Order: sequence, then structure tokens, then C-alpha cells
Amino acid sequence: MGSTVLSTGLLDERGSTDVAGWDAFLSAEEKEIFQASGWGARQGLGIRPAVVVVDVSYGFCGDRPEPVLQSIKRWHNSCGEPAWQAVEAIQRLLTVARAQQLPIFYSTAAELRGDGRDRGRWTEKNPRHHEDDARANEIVAEIAPRAEDIVITKTKPSAFFASPLLGYLVDLGVDSLIVCGTTTSGCVRATVVDAFSYNYKVTVVEEATFDRGLTSHWVSLFDMDSKYADVTPLDEVLRALASPPSGQADAVPA
Repeated sequence: MGSTVLSTGLLDERGSTDVAGWDAFLSAEEKEIFQASGWGARQGLGIRPAVVVVDVSYGFCGDRPEPVLQSIKRWHNSCGEPAWQAVEAIQRLLTVARAQQLPIFYSTAAELRGDGRDRGRWTEKNPRHHEDDARANEIVAEIAPRAEDIVITKTKPSAFFASPLLGYLVDLGVDSLIVCGTTTSGCVRATVVDAFSYNYKVTVVEEATFDRGLTSHWVSLFDMDSKYADVTPLDEVLRALASPPSGQADAVPA
């Protein structure tokens, strides 16, 4: 795999409280507090980014676009229609990422034992876990991994926890991550916080993330943008990937 050389600062222009989606959940005082305290600065991409697609499986999307309350009758973790809107955004992101030869990683849940002895606290937090469909952990066909991609299986929210993801990133010389997927408030956020903790620059693609609840979705995006990542509109990310600065467009070997 290769990666495209990008300059830092490509995604530095937007302030952290300019996204209308989370504005509705913040008071004027809260916005002032975060701005005055210095949080929300932009960090930009590094020079060797990789894409991480978090848990975009049938279990979290359902098998068709439909209202979430309808979808969760059959897929208890489904996020309903927002999932399929995000899948379209992820398709666009992956098209450009593949053209630039970026490493692409997917995460999905590991298959657990039928008797539940390896589920840890999941069973206690959601008694419907035994209802998982056989395809629940299968990544949806519209963005299915290709032979060159790497799929990480996991048992906890973060794609880093007890997985080989960090080792792969080190081996490929990756210095920054473009993260998308679900749920914004759960596995995406956990993955972003761990990536930040490992000192990776992180970009979260706004339209390519989703959750089953809008409040959780937008407040989590705000928190990540304030402290751990740059939450960035899809079109801005695509422009940065497709048009790196002059003299820095050549792919470099990983």
C-alpha cells in the first residue's frame, strides 16, 4: 500500500463552532467557554494518512434504508436511514482514497460465542445482544473491503483495543487518520480518542459518521472536534485528498 503526501494545514480554515448541526445543542455561554479556553484549534492532516471505516455493518445499518424504529425491530443496533446516507458519503470518500492509494482499514465486531461467556459487559448493557442476525457483523456490500484493504475485528468499542491496528499503522508509516462510520458516540469516538492518545492527527468526516440518536451524534462530533480531532465536511476532505499541494502529489511507498 502507498499513501499520498499531504501538507499539514490543508484543513485548518474552519473554526470549531461553525457547524450548524451541533450549534442547536450548545448555548451561547458554552460556545464562549470553549472558544475562550482555547479548545477547537485545527490540526490538519499529516503527510501519510490512512482511512478507518468503523463498524459499517448490517447490524448497525440494517439491510435497507428505513426509519430507525422500524429497522431496530429486526436489527437491534440499527441506526436506520442516517446509516445509508452516511454509506453514500463513505463511498465517495473511499473512491478518492483508493485513487490516492491510501491504506484503508475497516473494523467490525468479532464473532462471539453463542453462550455469551465472552461478551463481557455487553450483555448487561443490552439484553438484545443474543438477537444478532448472522450478517450483523458483515460490512455492507456498498462499501465492502477489497483484497488490499485490512479488516480489524474487535470485541470492544475502540478499533485499537486488543487489535493489531496500531501495529499495521506503524508498519505502514501512517501519521494521521481519516475516520468515518458508527456509532459517532460509541465506537467512532472511542477509536478517535485512542488514536489521539497514540498521537495521531485525526480527521472525522462529518457526513460519513452516524448514530441512532441525533443528540448523541452532534454532541459527540462537537466534543471530538473540540478536543481530539478535526470534524470536517466531506467535500473539504475530498478536495484535500484529490488536490495535494504542488510538488507533494506523488505517492510514497509505505
